[in-house]
Amino acid sequence: MRTRSLAILVLLAVCLVGAAKPGKPMKPAGYDPKRDPAADLQAAIVEAQSSNKRVLLEVGGEWCIWCHYLNDLFTGDQEISTRLHESFVVVKVNWSPENKNEKFLSRYAKLNTFPHMFVLEKDGKLLHVENLSTIEAKNGYDRQKLLAFLDKWSPKVGAKG
Repeated sequence: MRTRSLAILVLLAVCLVGAAKPGKPMKPAGYDPKRDPAADLQAAIVEAQSSNKRVLLEVGGEWCIWCHYLNDLFTGDQEISTRLHESFVVVKVNWSPENKNEKFLSRYAKLNTFPHMFVLEKDGKLLHVENLSTIEAKNGYDRQKLLAFLDKWSPKVGAKG
């Protein structure tokens, strides 16, 4: 247990050092340790069913520079943002020393990297677990790989549920 705690502290320290950009504070990425992810997921399932979308659980934290890179792409790139919101209801789940949301996340795969995404069917059934290291680029994420991921896991056009 101590080894795991130490590893988590080292990971956090590395991420915080990487996140520091002199003169340019990071905008919030939207991970709130006070939110109830179970309630957020239930609301997302209702919305996904009524709009024929899937649910995208995005797990990360404000401490994680890669989570900020992903948020910047999701909010700053018009094509990615459009594809994301046309096909998915996004639920951000906080993972931080303050609140690891262990009970909620225990129903999914064990996490060791952040951010992490889970694609759920509109009824909440787990379809896919994505370790985002597969779409990393030098200083962020590969835009084309992220678009391909969104296309691959978007509900099929005309699908009925």
